[in-house]
Parts: sequence; C-alpha cells; structure tokens
Amino acid sequence: MMTFLLKKTEYYLFFHINSRLIKTEMEIDLLRYINKISSDAHIEVMRSIKPGDMEYQCEAIFKKEVYSKGGCRHVAYTCICGSGENGAILHYGHAAAPNSKPIKSGDMCVFDMGGLYCGYASDITCSFPANGKFTTDQRNIYNAVLKANRAVLEAMKPDMHLLANRVMLIELEKAGIVQGDIDEMMKANLAAVFQPHGLGHFMGCDVHDVGGYPDEAGVKRSLSPLVEKTPKRPTEPGLKNLRTARNLLAGMVITVEPGCYFIPCLLDKALNDPELSKFLVTSEINRLRNFGGVRIEDDVLVTADGAENLTKVPRTVEEIEALMRESGKNKE
Repeated sequence: MMTFLLKKTEYYLFFHINSRLIKTEMEIDLLRYINKISSDAHIEVMRSIKPGDMEYQCEAIFKKEVYSKGGCRHVAYTCICGSGENGAILHYGHAAAPNSKPIKSGDMCVFDMGGLYCGYASDITCSFPANGKFTTDQRNIYNAVLKANRAVLEAMKPDMHLLANRVMLIELEKAGIVQGDIDEMMKANLAAVFQPHGLGHFMGCDVHDVGGYPDEAGVKRSLSPLVEKTPKRPTEPGLKNLRTARNLLAGMVITVEPGCYFIPCLLDKALNDPELSKFLVTSEINRLRNFGGVRIEDDVLVTADGAENLTKVPRTVEEIEALMRESGKNKE
C-alpha cells in the first residue's frame, strides 16, 4: 500500500510540474497582459522619480499603476526598490530594509517589481540613474549587462548563463574593471563575483515557478525521459544558484536577468584570492565599491524558433534618458 501511495505521489508531482512548465495559449495571453501592465507601471516610475524621493514612494507609484490601470490587486512579490549601494542587495525591500532610503541624484536605481493578475505573475527589473543621466561608469556597467541580456535573448539555449557571464566579462574588461584572458576568467568563474545569482527562473502561477529541478521536488529520474535527461544542479559558485538547467522547450516562460553588482564582502573575498585577484583591477574595484548594481530582467516566452520578449520597457541608455526627459521635471 505504501509503495502504491509513493508511486501515485511521484506521478502526481511529475504531471503537476510539467503542466505548469508548458503554458497554454490562454496562459500566454494572460502573461502578455500582466507584462504589459507591469511594463507600463515601470515606465511611469521612471517618468515620475526625482532625487529626494524615498524609495518607498517609487514602490507606491508602481502599485498604484498596476492596480488602477490593470486591475492588479496584488504584486507578485515584495517590491525591490534599491538605490545607490542598496542596488547591490539582491532581495532588498524586505521588512528589515523596507525601501526606506532617500534617493540621491547620482544614485543608480535597481527596481525589481511585478504585478499579479488572476494568479499569474510578472517579474521585471529596470535599472536607471535617478537623475535621468548616465555617468560614464553607469553607462559602461549598464551596457555590459544589457549586452549579456541581448546575447541570451538571441541565443536562448541551455548554457545561456555561461554566455551571459562571458559577454559581461568582455565588457568589463573593455571598461578597465577586470584584466587578463577571458577564457581564464571563465575557468576561474570570476563572473560569480559580480553576478552571484542564476540567470533566470521559470515563471507563471508563481514568480519562481516549479520545474527547475524535478528530482529535488521528489520526482524520480526513472519516471520519464524528460526528467532523466534534466541536468542536476551545478555545484560551482554562481552556477549553483541557477534555478534550472533544463533544456528549453516551446511554451516555457522564463526570466532573463543578468546583473552586475559591487558587493563589498564578495569583492574583498576575491581580492584576497590569488586565483581571482589577478583578474581584478584593484584601483577600479575599490573606486566602484559603493556603486551598487545593475540588473536587467525580462520575462521571455520560449518559442519553436527562438523567443518572444513579453517585457516592453526602454532598455538602451538612449531610450531611458529620452523617457526620463519627457517628464519635464528637473531631475538634477
């Protein structure tokens, strides 16, 4: 009897997980809708923000927009409105740090917010300067992350985390922040110093939806060829934080969210590690220690011939600066 119940539970988990992995046309339409509403709310935040505002005021603008314009009574997760050094805190905005810092003119903002509609989530991160004008450092780091994001969207293949790491390291080397051979940096996993999280996660009925590693949910690999062929969770720094290593199939919805952060404890650890410190330009690392971070997060539908980006916000430096000038407010 116990064997039967265990088998039944395994089959239930397998079919439940896979039914949430591949979206129906109706689910896809719903996800397009909530992404449009959330994208528009992010745009309104960028138009409205000015130095001197509190981070929580930007959160309030977003919540008002998704509810009043899109009927989203709830957000999909606690809003993250990190400015300045708070942009390096991956899950800032929690009860102990409730988006409570005044926003300064030179701050880079990392705003990660998504509406929830009819039980379906969105998860969008926009990064931009509070005063609407990128500095040279902000431009260099932002463009490194943007190029990583775009490279992944064009490729959409299983090893896209490593692709994003490589592209970002190339751009950081051009900016004079790291030095040396890119292949050697990849072998040393230097990118994990700057991006200590996985590239993305499945999304749908939950913002971090199920199915990334079926065996961790109790589904035996022998149950299905789909599960049997699913790679196990990597163990290397950075890679071990990947929320999935599955082959991508049409109908999956996944986030693409490369980031580059200057986190003091990780920088100090790397500077004291001979295998990593040789790649770091110490003077630049110390100069940027309080920079914060940049994250660019899009919600993406995997299609038979590539991907459809469901997120519709300004992404290039020029697009962001033009949008923030539209408000007519003096953001300096």
